[in-house]
Amino acid sequence: MSEKEALRYIDSNPGWATLSTLGADGHPHSIPIGYFRVENKLYMGCRDKTQKVINIERNPKISVSLESGQTMNDIRGLLLRGHGRIIRESAERLSISIMAAKSRGVEDKDLPKSSSPEGVYIELSDFKITSWDYSS
Repeated sequence: MSEKEALRYIDSNPGWATLSTLGADGHPHSIPIGYFRVENKLYMGCRDKTQKVINIERNPKISVSLESGQTMNDIRGLLLRGHGRIIRESAERLSISIMAAKSRGVEDKDLPKSSSPEGVYIELSDFKITSWDYSS
């Protein structure tokens, strides 16, 4: 996929992705996580102090995998690799929560007014894209 096609794929595939971080023992730690994209940044929300957050603070190298399809004939997907940043600052988290709500079509009157005190966002920016498409 071209970069433009890959970004369209990210936007057309809302839902779950697989986030991989590196554990203290060097083994990958891969979990499902929700995401959304704003410009060239991917955001994933989660609770603070979880294993993925601890791993990113120790080593910010992460990857995010998205895929669709049911058989080898129609599977396609992306692997995004880059550095994760944990966002804890309340005003920035609220701003991201508002962007997330708008991306889901939430009306202005129903936008969030505060952010969860135990929540954080993981931001992935400046990522490299690897794609595959067996449906062609």
